[in-house]
Amino acid sequence: MIKGFKEFILRGNVIDLAVAVVIGAAFSAIVNVVVEQLINPLINLFFKAESLDKAMILTVGSSHFGFGAVIGAIINFLAVALVVYFAFVMPMNHFNQRRAAKAGVTEEPEALPSEQELLIQIRDLLEKQKSA
Repeated sequence: MIKGFKEFILRGNVIDLAVAVVIGAAFSAIVNVVVEQLINPLINLFFKAESLDKAMILTVGSSHFGFGAVIGAIINFLAVALVVYFAFVMPMNHFNQRRAAKAGVTEEPEALPSEQELLIQIRDLLEKQKSA
């Protein structure tokens, strides 16, 4: 039982996931500061509101629709995705390509046989079965 748990914990995906969670939590602090110190002042210039949460609010009767908050969440998501791609994904892809090139591994898959070749193989197999 302990051996199985040890294998589970030391499996690469679990460690990668733990690192991703920690990095994500730390990175969210950076994104929050960028939004508070750069994006919100720009929004204040254009919309006369402290943040997008308080901008572009449509009031219909007693209901309030916060379109600014939705746009702010989209901007926040895109900022996080952009930084994660350029800071983590792109360098790791480049690193993996260089490592594969040094090892002499090519990432090109074997060419699959054409339909005609497959049909010829099936025909030959059927002929062998009939003759046997």
